Amino acid sequence: MNLSRVLTARFAALALLGASAWACGSGAAWAQAAKTAAPYKLRIVGGLAGINQYTRQEEPFWSKDLARLSGGKFEAEIVPFDRAGVPGGEMLRLLQLGVVPLGTTLMSSFSAQYPEYTAPDLAGLNPDIATLKSTVAAFRPYLEKALRDQHGVEALAIYVYPAQVVFCKKPLRSLADLSGRRTRVSSSSQADFVGALGGIPVLTGFAQIVTSLSAGNTECAITGTMSGNTLGLYTMTSHLHALPVTWGLAVFAANQAAWEALPPDLRALLRRELPRLEAAIWEEAERETADGMACNRGAASCTGGRKGNMAIVPVSEQDEKSRREILASTVLPRWVQRCGPRCADIWNRTIGPVRGLVAAPGK
Repeated sequence: MNLSRVLTARFAALALLGASAWACGSGAAWAQAAKTAAPYKLRIVGGLAGINQYTRQEEPFWSKDLARLSGGKFEAEIVPFDRAGVPGGEMLRLLQLGVVPLGTTLMSSFSAQYPEYTAPDLAGLNPDIATLKSTVAAFRPYLEKALRDQHGVEALAIYVYPAQVVFCKKPLRSLADLSGRRTRVSSSSQADFVGALGGIPVLTGFAQIVTSLSAGNTECAITGTMSGNTLGLYTMTSHLHALPVTWGLAVFAANQAAWEALPPDLRALLRRELPRLEAAIWEEAERETADGMACNRGAASCTGGRKGNMAIVPVSEQDEKSRREILASTVLPRWVQRCGPRCADIWNRTIGPVRGLVAAPGK
């Protein structure tokens, strides 16, 4: 590999970090830092700002728990990636280069370059969190090996966000009623799902959901049960469909060289504690999914959000049938078309057997 090209890419990535470059560092810097006296300070790029996964779990773990667990020997600073000047789509590349030694990357951001990594959260694949857990468990060995072998990145944890559901301005009796409606989506997979229902998918960033609904550019929006509540969608929409279209997965990972340069006892501590953080985040996502539903409909059990007065549309037998049919006939085949024949093989070796669904090789 041409060294000048590597360095050019490295400095270009550093420039992307701008004024927030304090949150990152090179593998060489980590190796040097490993020789210094305690407390040894890590620099972490975390998940999305303002989301409970970050504020209740990630941030406290790194800023408080690490020092407590290590008796003050190790400390960390953390910044959410969307406030660190780090483009979400570049995070895997920055981890690979070592510009970000340890960071969280949304798996949906892999869609353009590495669509094979988005397989565990295809639209319509996981109608509940128990199914999602088994899907991720089946795919995880492949993902960890691929990241290590192809990118020099060590996957240390897989996080999940709450269920992504459909909010609509007008009455909604079933998924079929999305036909003809302009619906906010955040991924190609969601777009395939909405399109198969006869809806009109509109790719819209999370920060633009309210503006888009207010301007009439969209009539419905797929987003998290609680994040939708936080945005105030309960004041803008009247109906919420209970089916999780997708969830939202993220990988917490390390540049391999940076990881191996860490003190052995710190690596051991993280190997022990990060699975516990991961489990806590999954529990939080499950609670928040239910609490978001409760808050949007104004139930007394609402604790984490603001009470609305939305109608919750339960998942009917026909909705469940539509989910399975659309996954098999549209979502999975189109993912294979974008991803290539190799991805059909990956699917059939990992997720396919546990979901009872075979992917035909794309052309």
